[in-house]
Amino acid sequence: MINNTLAVGIQGIQDGMVGMESAARKIARGGVDGAQGTAEGAGGLIEPMIDLKLYERSVEASAQVVKAADETLGTLLDIVV
Repeated sequence: MINNTLAVGIQGIQDGMVGMESAARKIARGGVDGAQGTAEGAGGLIEPMIDLKLYERSVEASAQVVKAADETLGTLLDIVV
């Protein structure tokens, strides 16, 4: 059960990192692809910036899952030994 929890947490971190990378690329391209100096160009950056923050929170939450599973496993090992 703990291994499954660790796997889910690690997968969440990996997925979040991929999402963050994608959002960061969209933000970086926004200055090139978007109409600079217009509301439309600025509006094109809002969604990737929100996505970047959401993926950041997702990675943080997944890291907490991994940390909790690690601590639980450590506690179980301490009890057994």
